[in-house]
Amino acid sequence: MQLRIVAIGTRMPAWVEQACAEYGKRLPRELRLQWLELPLGQRGKNASASRAVATESDAMLGRIGHSHRVIALDQAGQSWTTERLADKLLGWQMDGQDVSLLIGGPDGLGESCKQRADESWSLSPLTLPHPLVRVVLVEQLYRAWSINQGHP
Repeated sequence: MQLRIVAIGTRMPAWVEQACAEYGKRLPRELRLQWLELPLGQRGKNASASRAVATESDAMLGRIGHSHRVIALDQAGQSWTTERLADKLLGWQMDGQDVSLLIGGPDGLGESCKQRADESWSLSPLTLPHPLVRVVLVEQLYRAWSINQGHP
């Protein structure tokens, strides 16, 4: 099973890269993370945010395998405890199906990504900055794996 994180936005601050690398290397080979960073859609005076989100969504969907289980990270999604995530991770591993986790851009995920998703997960009801979402996500994946290994 492969965990693929498909995220909008490139050139993260060094602290984000370091934290994600640290938690990623703690995961076993069978749960290696694959990061796919995609550029932001064009925004500005002459470009609408909805068009940018649609462009980002098209790019994300083009990077997801047809057989992947897709998890959309969305503020409106279901809130999971770490124990619930551990159960889900164990189920994903048992299924052997690759998993793609989607992190949208500053304006969120497009409707097409939400429709493609098998599940929608909210890390928090708070609006989190995108660099922090990456760190929280990979830390929680590591913590869920640790729980499944019998660590506190």
